[in-house]
Amino acid sequence: MGKFRKKSVIIEAWPVNHLLDDAKHNWPGLPQPITDAYDRGEILFGDVYIDIKTIEGTMRASLYDWVIEGVKGELCPCKPDIFEMTYERHYDTE
Repeated sequence: MGKFRKKSVIIEAWPVNHLLDDAKHNWPGLPQPITDAYDRGEILFGDVYIDIKTIEGTMRASLYDWVIEGVKGELCPCKPDIFEMTYERHYDTE
């Protein structure tokens, strides 16, 4: 079949440790997709993790992982080493 390159897509992503801190101390500072998912019962905040309901089942994002919002608005965890290899910071030019 061959080799493939991931298409260039801009995503939103947040470090779990920042989300946990905001959930405890600055709820209004949480990103809208996170609070929307919480309101729908798709996210559960633990002390050092976030459980995320996905189409593949509940997945756990641990401290220093990332939570990624996919191209269809779905949330999923990503390990820091995979995140670093897959994504680079995008700076808006508009």
